[in-house]
Amino acid sequence: MLSEAPALPFADATMIISTRDADAIADALGDVRPAGIVGGASDAALATWHTLSQRYCAPYVYPEGALAAGDKGAFHAITASCGVSGYGWIASEDEEEVVAKAAGLRFPLMIKPTDGSGSKGVTQIDAPEELSGAVAYARSYSASRTVIAEEFVPGRPVTVDVFMRDGRAVMTSIKDEDFIDGGFVLRRMRTAQLAPPAQRHLEATAERLCRALGIDNGPANFDMVLGPDGQEHVIEANARLGGDGIPRLLAAAYGIDVVRALISLALGQAFHDHLTPTRAAHAALELIGSPHATEGELITWEGIAEARGVPGITDIEIYAKPGDLVRPHDQSGHKIGMIVAAGATEAQALAALESASTLLRPIIRPKEGS
Repeated sequence: MLSEAPALPFADATMIISTRDADAIADALGDVRPAGIVGGASDAALATWHTLSQRYCAPYVYPEGALAAGDKGAFHAITASCGVSGYGWIASEDEEEVVAKAAGLRFPLMIKPTDGSGSKGVTQIDAPEELSGAVAYARSYSASRTVIAEEFVPGRPVTVDVFMRDGRAVMTSIKDEDFIDGGFVLRRMRTAQLAPPAQRHLEATAERLCRALGIDNGPANFDMVLGPDGQEHVIEANARLGGDGIPRLLAAAYGIDVVRALISLALGQAFHDHLTPTRAAHAALELIGSPHATEGELITWEGIAEARGVPGITDIEIYAKPGDLVRPHDQSGHKIGMIVAAGATEAQALAALESASTLLRPIIRPKEGS
């Protein structure tokens, strides 16, 4: 359990229980009947969220259909049913089958655990001889031991966040994404600048996908790539709040609070007011990770106060403290901090982010023998 978890100070009690184990959570609750149940920005607890919200007759029951978003193969079928442009893929529990059939796809390929998230277990490969190792690696991160191989889709990566009410999107936000060394671990995100027709088209696609997943109320997040022809390709769905600091970015850009909206929904309360924009700014965020390729110990942070003092900086969160083990930033879960900036223009937001990023530095001592 992270001592820096933002909800921890508000908890009446904390328990170390797998979020995948609904029965264990119910046993731990005993005679306590929760007023509502909510899951955060993690796929691991979504099935439990559905099960427990049904068991306790919660005001909001997480939709069973939305669980299909956690199976990348099943979600490909959903996108096809919605008329969204697809690309080649193969998924199987059988490693040999994935290797054999993936060899016939168009390279490069992305090899992933079909039920994974946060870039864990993901590899991009350029040739068939790399398949066996990549498939074994992905399978080691899959709870279902299932691997998916997908054709790499070139283009402009964006992420689309949506919050539904009564089957319609009442909040939609599109962000551009930048990845570490051109890979698949997110480094930066910023509110996207799109022509109005393109923006409306992506918003309509996200709304259509939500309805196909049975999400009439609540949040979802879709990773997409805009091809050279402007056609969108949906890479994957997260039928929950977006992670990697997205709620902070949305607050900085629009003054909305998607976390409060979700909690209100879970309690059966009105939530629309939390999604009503109070400003129209541009925002950007940067995820901070270790600059080293090996594990290390965090010695200290430099420049926190100076970075917080940069005009336009709205949030700086630090996830690691001196003495903590810091891993290479090769997956989303290894980030150790975050900076969020806002400005009247995209250039202003990015300039503030650059200034703060230059000032804020983790000092890490590489671990011997790693």
